Amino acid sequence: MNKVELTTARLKLRAFREADIDPMQQIVNGKDVLLYFPKTDPLSRERVERMIHNLLKHWDEHGFGLWAVELRTSGELIGRCGLQVIPDTGEEEVDFILGREYWGQGYATEAGLASLRYGFEVVKLESIVGIVHIENAASQKVLEKLGMKRTRRANYFGIDCFRYAIERSEFLELP
Repeated sequence: MNKVELTTARLKLRAFREADIDPMQQIVNGKDVLLYFPKTDPLSRERVERMIHNLLKHWDEHGFGLWAVELRTSGELIGRCGLQVIPDTGEEEVDFILGREYWGQGYATEAGLASLRYGFEVVKLESIVGIVHIENAASQKVLEKLGMKRTRRANYFGIDCFRYAIERSEFLELP
């Protein structure tokens, strides 16, 4: 079970809990939130509950995973962010989904930076990738702000993506 919590200037990254199911369902079913995902159909409450269960299981299996992201000021859940293993390749990926009303405010970059720092400094990963749909310019910008470099075009999860990556040595050299 994930007991790790991180705080940033504006965010708290914490373990998911049962009370997050309904707000997370609203977030992922918001307009365009899953636009660039392999499956864009609305997620049922049961699917979101299963997703959260699988996120917690990932922590047990790997010692890292995705956190619930909430605003420090209000405690409001705004999405998820963290690190996960891509099943098909075994690569460790930084992942983020935020509610649409929180886009463009630097929250994904803030949470992503905390996730990379945890992955490199605590988990001691050697490299972390970012996978983004070729049309998702906003997420590409977030990965670039995290210091990640586009390495190639590739197919992940059945969709055409850009693969970004950053090595631990590169991250530790960032200002």
